[in-house]
Amino acid sequence: MAVTRAQQPVVTTPAPLPVRTRLAHPLLLLTGIVLVALNMRACLAAVSPMVGEIQRTFGLSATASGLITTVPVLFQGVGAPLTPRLTRRFGAERVVLGAVLVLGAGVLLRVLPSVAALYAGCVVIGVAIAVLNVSMPGLVKREFPDRAATMTGVYSTTMLVGATLAAGTSVPLEHVLGGGWRASLGAWSLLALVAAVAWLPQVLRSRQERGAAAAAAAAPAKPIEGIWKSPLAWQISLFMGISSLLVYTLVAWMPTILADHGMDRGQAGLVFAFSNLVQVAGAFLVPLMAGRMTSQRGLAVTMAALNGLGIAMLLVAPVSAAWVSATILGVAQGGSLGLGLAFIVLRTGSAAGAAQLGGMSQAIGYLVAAAGPVGAGALHQLTGGWEITLVLMLALVLVVGAAGWGAGRNRTL
Repeated sequence: MAVTRAQQPVVTTPAPLPVRTRLAHPLLLLTGIVLVALNMRACLAAVSPMVGEIQRTFGLSATASGLITTVPVLFQGVGAPLTPRLTRRFGAERVVLGAVLVLGAGVLLRVLPSVAALYAGCVVIGVAIAVLNVSMPGLVKREFPDRAATMTGVYSTTMLVGATLAAGTSVPLEHVLGGGWRASLGAWSLLALVAAVAWLPQVLRSRQERGAAAAAAAAPAKPIEGIWKSPLAWQISLFMGISSLLVYTLVAWMPTILADHGMDRGQAGLVFAFSNLVQVAGAFLVPLMAGRMTSQRGLAVTMAALNGLGIAMLLVAPVSAAWVSATILGVAQGGSLGLGLAFIVLRTGSAAGAAQLGGMSQAIGYLVAAAGPVGAGALHQLTGGWEITLVLMLALVLVVGAAGWGAGRNRTL
């Protein structure tokens, strides 16, 4: 049963200090978090400007091309519920390291000369990102209990920086490396390797400190009872899910939408990259604002309204208003991502609770989001245009606003 923040017993504040000593120096921890977060969207955003080339290489339909983006999102939902169990058994540090290495392997698998390898790589990437998506909020809640919202802003911003770099450099990398789309996409496996090396001190330190006192400090808290029956948990999940559906639909198709309306392919890629860049500001500022508010209802509704405005402009004036709609959508999408992650740490009282809510919300969220790219591709193939897709997205904005109004209540699970 949910209780008010004032009523909730303060039982977790003494624990962070002894738990934190299990990890390496805070600067190394922050560096590791940043480098891991850089990987969590880069390999997804990098593929968007390349969808047309991949489609021509394998002779894929629009629906099958949409699966290139949909499959990783779908398997983020499938893998999310398993992560809390993995972190309890192996520890968050080792789970994060393993997930980053698996992510790099998935990036390489995706560029092998086979349609089966293309989609298998997408599956591996989705599962790896799912593990990171669920592990990171709990880790941040545990290591930075008094600054959880701020640190959520830091790593959600870094995720979008990685996406922006990937979206903006995929086509130039293709030319520089001279290996076509495969070389461009495969190069992002090096970023995963760098992140794994940077994260290794956390794993080594946690093993060295595995004494009786550390084990007691790290013991998982009691799970949240009845979380799958909680309206608040479902509201957070729907807010994340439908917001993510809107994001991933545009990640998959925004450059194509602009190009189909007459914009040059290179310029469409720049508009898309600019939208990702603007997301950085929203992802950083919105969690900071959320952490200073007792209720985030107004913030959630504002993000939904901005999403609606940006999509409406993309519908009415896709080329002439492209930069304006990209700006509005960037703020809305980055802010929605940051706010959804902030809800996980603000609506729970412990690291274990954050991991549990993260597992539920991201399982539901990404299963919902997976319908976006493939559904948009199918509708485009059926109708020959993008109007119906964008109208349906506008209708979903209303659901996001309603879910955010409930998720923003000053209550904890």
